[in-house]
Amino acid sequence: MNTIKYNSQNTLTVAHRGVSGLERENTAAAFIAAGNRSYYGVETDIYRTSDGRFVVNHDGNALRVGGVNVAMEQTPMELLQEVVLYDMDGSKDRYDLRLPTVENYISICKRYEKVCVLELKSQFTLEETQKLIELIEKYDYLANVIFISFHYSDLEHVKALRPDQTCQYLTGDNSDAMIAKLKAAGMDIDIHHPALTEERVAAMHAAGLKVNCWTVDDPARGEELASWGVDFITSNILEGKNA
Repeated sequence: MNTIKYNSQNTLTVAHRGVSGLERENTAAAFIAAGNRSYYGVETDIYRTSDGRFVVNHDGNALRVGGVNVAMEQTPMELLQEVVLYDMDGSKDRYDLRLPTVENYISICKRYEKVCVLELKSQFTLEETQKLIELIEKYDYLANVIFISFHYSDLEHVKALRPDQTCQYLTGDNSDAMIAKLKAAGMDIDIHHPALTEERVAAMHAAGLKVNCWTVDDPARGEELASWGVDFITSNILEGKNA
């Protein structure tokens, strides 16, 4: 099995939770799969753990991906990393499939020179956000990180600490009011792709916003969005190419 190529024109493609159409989502295997392909960026999700670290997971619980009912925010990292995750066929024979730390994720992206598209899942305090930023700075990789979140306050914290840091607000709202809010805050938009039309993309660009959209797995839709000039497409399986 391989990725599905689509005509991305000038649009950059982001691997959603790594190449999650090929490997178990949000694992080192999925990130390395993206690293070995032409993706511009690698998206992932992080929560705080009970011992103040940052773990990679989408749901906030390992039940779906690992069959173990443990909550990210209520469990220390050491215990979380004992969970072996399901492979794509539902087996648990690959002991490399574990919950990564944010350090694992950053180091893989740096190794393969991929932009980190880092979703903040917990509602982090300003102090926790500072800790996360300083951790990434230890890898000398903060300039290659885009922070995204459904929690506007998380992005406000990032901007308060690093005003020039790239942030994209996750939303389904394509309104002029949302565009104006993000423009004033110096943020870009990461929008659910059904909310986009060519006219709305043009309005966002006219306001100076870059447009990311999720989650696009149909190549025809990807090519339509690329023809409208979206800046990024986030996908589980599509891999961009220039016609």
